[in-house]
Amino acid sequence: MQRLRDSLLLGCSIRSDRDVALAGLVLHNLGKNGLSRIIMALCREDFQRIPELAINPLGDRIINAFFIEGEDQVNFRGFMRTLAHFRPIEDNEKSKDVSNSEPLNSRNNKLLFAFRLYDLDKDDKISRDELLQVLRMMVGVNISDDQLGSIADRTIQEADQDGDSAISFSEFVKVLEKVDVEQKMSIRFLH
Repeated sequence: MQRLRDSLLLGCSIRSDRDVALAGLVLHNLGKNGLSRIIMALCREDFQRIPELAINPLGDRIINAFFIEGEDQVNFRGFMRTLAHFRPIEDNEKSKDVSNSEPLNSRNNKLLFAFRLYDLDKDDKISRDELLQVLRMMVGVNISDDQLGSIADRTIQEADQDGDSAISFSEFVKVLEKVDVEQKMSIRFLH
């Protein structure tokens, strides 16, 4: 069960303050009146320049989480909104979602963020095929397809409570109930 919990969170932690250096990327552009203005927009390539994301097997999935579907840039507000999920829990008063009373960095929202990294087709369930795709991203060619299939089957068997051969968000939460998500999915900023 511990291995299952660890595998479900593997790749979801951003562990370096260098990851946050992206917040400092600012493009300067001269406006029509000659005054300098700041454009707060980042593209996928900006994220891919972060070494920890570039080598992370789930780096593309993490990067995609910052972008609205169909958009190729994220503004500063969108960037910070996504990054708010990684604030330590003790700071949750500062990152409330205005449309929701629950803070963006709450345990539930951190787990939802992690769940969405696995739910590739966005149907609110992690299927065997989705789990296999993510496992392949994480382990590459180090494990045979048969071994990966066994891991995926066992993971779903352990987590699936309603017998639909998939992992729902509530089942995902149940499997990870003893994992310190608040710590594993937090970035500590230096003061």
